[in-house]
Amino acid sequence: MDQFIEQIITGLSIGSILLLVAMGLSIIYGSMGIINLAHGEFVMLGAYAAWMFHTYLGLGLLASLVPIFLVVAAFGWVIERYVLSLLNNRPLDTILATWGVGIMLQQAVRLMVGSELRYVQLPPALSDSMDVFGQSVSSYRVFLFVVAMALFAATWLLMNRTTVGMKLRAIIQDRSVAASFGINAKRVYALTFAYGAGLAGLAGALVSPLKSVSPDMGTGYVVDAFMVVVLGGVQSLAGTVASAFVLGELSGAIAFLQNDTVAKAIVLLAIVVLIRFRPEGLFTARVRA
Repeated sequence: MDQFIEQIITGLSIGSILLLVAMGLSIIYGSMGIINLAHGEFVMLGAYAAWMFHTYLGLGLLASLVPIFLVVAAFGWVIERYVLSLLNNRPLDTILATWGVGIMLQQAVRLMVGSELRYVQLPPALSDSMDVFGQSVSSYRVFLFVVAMALFAATWLLMNRTTVGMKLRAIIQDRSVAASFGINAKRVYALTFAYGAGLAGLAGALVSPLKSVSPDMGTGYVVDAFMVVVLGGVQSLAGTVASAFVLGELSGAIAFLQNDTVAKAIVLLAIVVLIRFRPEGLFTARVRA
């Protein structure tokens, strides 16, 4: 029973990280249809921003979360406004553009701060452990779970209970009709992309105390994020949450029985088989013809 509880907690911890990384991609891919291959680099920017705020300004991780979100969101707004908005209805060009942006960001970071591994300190208030169902769990991992669920709730409210969310859903349904009602699609898309990029940067900052920070750290995260979004369903935010924790529990269980490498391989194979028979994802309702 102790091992079972331990694996459940481990899976929730992995799922929290997957959700943090994938939520921004789910917004961008599901709402705008953009396959953002630079998503991992936005995560990397958030991690480096956390390191730089601490190193040069003396700000702790918790104090720098809001500035990091705003900085990466502003960068995402610039990318969408001056690069991606010029490539409407050209998905292949968008893929190439975001791939190029990702490479440029990696090289820019190498030129500015070098390729050495950087490390971000855990917040002192969250550096201890706490008892959860008789198991000793890092306070910071519990904090990640709480933050992930809070960000999901905030994002759901933004998408379903605000004017911006209503306009975005109208554009998704029919852009020309939405424009006839005076909705500025370019502005809404820019804000949406900025919000998704900001979430990615926030995810990078939050996972930076658990991983070393490097220019190419985003490569693995973008693969994990796409797996979560594809499994959950492209336009399903709730599906993203469910798939993140399903993959977290599955990865944790397989890693316990084998190792992390085997776990990643089996999970990826399972997703490939799944999308062969259910390409819309597990948590998206089927549409009848």
